[in-house]
Amino acid sequence: MTQLTDRGTALSSASAVERGRAAALTTSFLRGVLAASLGLGALAVLVMAMWIISPYPDSGAGPGLRVAAGLWLLAHGVELVRPDTLSGAPAPLGVVPLLLTALPVWLVYRAARDTLEPDEGRPQLTAIGAVCTVSGGYLLVGAAAVLWAAGGPLIAPPARAALALPALTLLSATAGAWRAGGGRARGPLPLWLPGAVRAALVRTVGAPEARRRSAAAVRAGAAAALLLLGGGALLVGVSLCWHADPAHASFTRLAGDWSGRFALLLLGLALVPNAAVWGAAYGLGPGFALGTAATATPLGVLGSPALPSFPLLAAVPTGTGTAPNWAVGAVPAAAGLAVAWFTVRAAAPPYSVREEAWGVRATASTAALAGVVCAVLAAVLAAMAGGRLGTGELAAFGPVWWSTGAAALVWTVTLGVPVALLLRVWRLRERRRPGGFRTAAERTAPEAAGGSAAEKQEGKRGKEGKPRKEGKRGKEGKRGKEEERGAVEVGARRRTFWRRRVRGAPAATAATAAGAAGAAVAAAGAAGSPAGAVGVLDDPDGAPYDFLPADAWHERGAREARWASFKEASGGLMADFPAMAPETTPPEPSSGEEDDSGGIENENANGSANGSGSGAREREREE
Repeated sequence: MTQLTDRGTALSSASAVERGRAAALTTSFLRGVLAASLGLGALAVLVMAMWIISPYPDSGAGPGLRVAAGLWLLAHGVELVRPDTLSGAPAPLGVVPLLLTALPVWLVYRAARDTLEPDEGRPQLTAIGAVCTVSGGYLLVGAAAVLWAAGGPLIAPPARAALALPALTLLSATAGAWRAGGGRARGPLPLWLPGAVRAALVRTVGAPEARRRSAAAVRAGAAAALLLLGGGALLVGVSLCWHADPAHASFTRLAGDWSGRFALLLLGLALVPNAAVWGAAYGLGPGFALGTAATATPLGVLGSPALPSFPLLAAVPTGTGTAPNWAVGAVPAAAGLAVAWFTVRAAAPPYSVREEAWGVRATASTAALAGVVCAVLAAVLAAMAGGRLGTGELAAFGPVWWSTGAAALVWTVTLGVPVALLLRVWRLRERRRPGGFRTAAERTAPEAAGGSAAEKQEGKRGKEGKPRKEGKRGKEGKRGKEEERGAVEVGARRRTFWRRRVRGAPAATAATAAGAAGAAVAAAGAAGSPAGAVGVLDDPDGAPYDFLPADAWHERGAREARWASFKEASGGLMADFPAMAPETTPPEPSSGEEDDSGGIENENANGSANGSGSGAREREREE
């Protein structure tokens, strides 16, 4: 009975997991359906708004919805066909508005990314499962849109739709799944790859250093491509301002009422990214095709262009190239400089030393790889921005993808690699910094010539600090006055020193000052100076400070200050024990003569000199 119960629990748990997985797959599929419905619905609302404000609608809402479905398919790269033309022959429409393409790409990307976000109580799908289910739901709505648009003014051929629609959907969903996984590959390489190929991939692509360089190259190439697009858009704007009259005439001729002008304005805005790509191709040099018999380049328009009436096409330069036309070469030059700049930002960051920066070979290869990335992006955008506007001379419009990509590669690699190497040398140069900073070579040169400055200064101090021979003291009263005056001076120096070095500084500074004073006293003693000699302690700011001999170091106030600073710096780990060391009685001198420093060595614990004690000892010896 127990075995049956345990088996029933295992079966119920497995069925619960299967139900949860089925629910997750269904949710992912519905996300794809929702993404497609949102894109199609947005275009349907826009088209229906144009139909409502139109003063002379030709038919009902059905043809308008079919136009919306055709525009939605055109946004996915599906070439449409216009069956009703003046000549009677169907005319293709292959120029895809890139601004419309951004909407479905973003929706599919978000759907795949949100599907792989972890959720409590729901099994986590794999990346392949999320891509397949989201794409399946999206393509189901796409197939319905192809069937619905078949009876409208813009027909989508099923063969072309079966190629373009799944390609864009799968690419966008894969990008979303990749982003949800952290932007890196998961798991080992496929086993069907040869061993040598897998080893080469691990060594060149899977290594951490290779991943960093690849990421830097992708960033630099994408920045250069964006700069190309921005420069192309600037060229289009300047050309529109230069040809304002022809563009305005074309705008008013195509649409006479306000609803038509508004629709024409929206169409022009949707084609602005296409015009930016055309301008970038024009700046790169190959230019773009104006039909099958003409090409617009910076050197001039070659052939006989077949331009339909449209405001953006009215801004196309005509005639031979002049100096303003040649100045468009600044756009690809700026893209090459962007490749160099973004590469050096990763190869030699600011304030980095030569040992931390990339080598010359690594920097050059990363800049070259960034140029390849920029060239690939430029070629893809050029292929998407052009197309057919009809038959005959209108069968080719826009830039040629392979020539645009080749020109972008030449510009970015030719300028990016040498400029990147020059910027690397500039950032890693040895230069004098503010604040008196010197390089290693500058520091060792004067020291090798004549010794260090500290040694020379120490030598001077040794000469200046030689002990002076003093004669015998005179009368006892005179000696007492001199000792009292010396004690007053020593006390003043002591108060000045500890006010500057201990009492006005934090704990760590006080300890450092005490250590510096002790080192100075030891140096003075080694040089042969008497215990009462006073020296100068060099300050980094150039201000001299007096220091005292060994008595100032061992007095009670100095010891208390040192132990207090040590205790505060230890964070409470130091035990509380008295800072006062047991006093020792100094040995009495054997002869009647007494050293001049004897009065200072027998100072009391509060820091004042005991001049009277010296006289008392002298009287005891006389008795």
